[in-house]
Amino acid sequence: MKKLVILAIILLMQTAFAQTNRFVYQVTMKPDASNKNDIKTENAYLDISAEKSVFYSENRIKRDSVMQANRQSGGARGFNRDQMESLRTNINYSIEKDKKNQKIFYKDRLGRDQYSYEEDRPLDWKILQETTKIGEYKVQKAETDFAGRKWTAWFTTDLPYQDGPYKFSGLPGLVVKAEDAKGDYSFDLMKNYKISDFPALATFGNVVKVKRTDYVKQQEKFKTDPMSFMSQGGGGPRMGNRGGGNQNPAEMRKRMEERVKEEAKKNSNPIELK
Repeated sequence: MKKLVILAIILLMQTAFAQTNRFVYQVTMKPDASNKNDIKTENAYLDISAEKSVFYSENRIKRDSVMQANRQSGGARGFNRDQMESLRTNINYSIEKDKKNQKIFYKDRLGRDQYSYEEDRPLDWKILQETTKIGEYKVQKAETDFAGRKWTAWFTTDLPYQDGPYKFSGLPGLVVKAEDAKGDYSFDLMKNYKISDFPALATFGNVVKVKRTDYVKQQEKFKTDPMSFMSQGGGGPRMGNRGGGNQNPAEMRKRMEERVKEEAKKNSNPIELK
């Protein structure tokens, strides 16, 4: 009987340790360089386990859920356009940190495929003596220059994680708040809770692994010639008879290019400037 009790305690401890912790951040962005009054705010998740962490948009997982439900019903329900519009996100990327190998992987979609690169620029933090309290956490100040922006972060050692939102990591604690010097981007920890496991993020098309510099080149190419990314091989959603009937390829190209250029204008102040 005693052995059974000990075994039960061990299993309970293993289950608790295996759980994933979700930290919810409010992300505030000014993505349009020509209109700094256009402020976007949405939530993002940082899911952390002992082996890895993943940072991604809350709206993304909600959209995936809606689309999955629609597929399971054979498309009979149809999409609620207002609902899908309300779940649009400015955080189209996801970021995975491999804790064992100390690597950061960035994933984003270009056209029909998902592009992935390993971050090759280490974050060089300067930890300052200044401390304060944010919510229930005692935090300490740190600064870094990364990808063309000067960042201030506040981290806490009250939680047993050396991690943070976006690509932020390498501090002796969890990042509770991070903001760039221009006030264009900020991440603020709102709450945290346990989840059973990492959710499966929908992936369209192929996963194309490239170097970061090549991804930047591909990103620029996509802005000028988006249709070339729609005609490449891969299993992603194809441009085609979405509305029924045959569509003029020239008209499709024109609409696609106009939409991508409009999106580029709205995102002319990216989080990474170089």
